[in-house]
Amino acid sequence: MAKPYFRQVPNFDYVNRDSKDTTLNDYVTVKNLFKRAKIRDDIFERLAYFEKYTIIGDERPDYVAYKMYDDSTLDWLVLLSNNILNVQDEWPKPQVLLDKFLLDKYGSYEKLNAIKHYETIEVKNSKDLTIIPAGLIVNQDFSVEYFDGGTKLRSQITVPVTNYEYEERIENEKRNIFVLRPKYLDLVLNDLQTIMQYKKGSEQYVSKTLKKGEDINLFI
Repeated sequence: MAKPYFRQVPNFDYVNRDSKDTTLNDYVTVKNLFKRAKIRDDIFERLAYFEKYTIIGDERPDYVAYKMYDDSTLDWLVLLSNNILNVQDEWPKPQVLLDKFLLDKYGSYEKLNAIKHYETIEVKNSKDLTIIPAGLIVNQDFSVEYFDGGTKLRSQITVPVTNYEYEERIENEKRNIFVLRPKYLDLVLNDLQTIMQYKKGSEQYVSKTLKKGEDINLFI
């Protein structure tokens, strides 16, 4: 089992500005959140290292990590693989929370179920060629005329999309993510260990996991 993410984040000691006794070297130890995990570009940009995954139901990042790597503490890797920084906004909400969020956003069920816009449905001719693709936003009375086998046809091809359906689509799109293939897990974890360690060469260096000084900006 890999170490939890924040156990790998190094520390720094900085001068306690709240200390009343200025003659003491009073330091506060905190996690250096300026140090951020990163998947190497040569890995992140190659699809061969990842596989597609569809989030089912109310699955959370820790559960996906458990399914993929038998380790729920690798939830950060699931998020990192998809460049997700804000789980609240970028991960699909549980259905109960989604319904509450949308009701708060639109103010009433009437507005939530009101028509947002109209879209086309797919139209094909007798040779199975697409004349009009589905999903184009159009006016309610939009229609198309086309010839099929020498016959001129006209179709009204719009369907209404409610605010709820629109918002639900956005949530469902969030369900399609990529996860790092398990066989490359050690490669990324070893990279993380290297990234999170301090290197010798500065006055602030104490150890691979600790720096000390007065300027927080020096600890990156």
